[in-house]
Amino acid sequence: MQPNEIERELQRLIAGEITAEDLSARFTHFMELKTSRTSDASIDLDRPRRCGFPEVVFCEGKSAASVVEIFGTLSESGHSAFGTRASTEQAEAVRSRYPSVVENRVARTLRVPAESNTQPEIRGRVAVVTAGTTDLPVAEEAAETLRWMEVGVTTVVDVGVAGPHRLPERLGEIAGADAVVVAAGMEGALPSVVGGHVACPVIAVPTSVGYGASLGGVAALLSMLNSCAANVTVVNIDAGFKAGYIAGLIARKNTA
Repeated sequence: MQPNEIERELQRLIAGEITAEDLSARFTHFMELKTSRTSDASIDLDRPRRCGFPEVVFCEGKSAASVVEIFGTLSESGHSAFGTRASTEQAEAVRSRYPSVVENRVARTLRVPAESNTQPEIRGRVAVVTAGTTDLPVAEEAAETLRWMEVGVTTVVDVGVAGPHRLPERLGEIAGADAVVVAAGMEGALPSVVGGHVACPVIAVPTSVGYGASLGGVAALLSMLNSCAANVTVVNIDAGFKAGYIAGLIARKNTA
């Protein structure tokens, strides 16, 4: 149970909507829920208490039935369900059970919000920037992660260094962000350039976009690791989820 859920339940108790016995039972229920086992997975239901957010489902390599079962376990336990690297077959299977699922086919993500009568509280803002349109799948994975975390997102696409006039034209959209995620392939130069314009952390994501010598993103990774911009840090190749998650934690801490 997350802090905002505890506050909501206490408000319901004060308003007379639930009894002290109801509240005690609900707290006991969540304290008892630690791990739930599906046919082929062990779901960590205690993660929101420890880490602030539920376990995320890496869909790649799982059967469609397994993904649906894991989503069901999370949803029935009161958690939001978020899956990355989902196939079309997996998305269709989840939609058949949860028609309200939010699917992003570019990002290959699936989101099923927790059942709640309250509007999500958006905290902080992250700018997600791409060097080119071919970096968009990785950037969209980061953006969807941030939306799942209830963080505001501004997307700025196709401002790579091959057209140096394009980034300055869009700096107004990036200004004031709590963090910036920059996805770039080829030589991976954009994060350093962005880092020289902003006063916040820049999470660089090397993408596997480029010709032979780019080595599937290794060239961009090494370039970003050698960035001379002091505010740039780097995640793994194509790791949009990891970049979005880290940026989301930064943004939410800044507005706590």
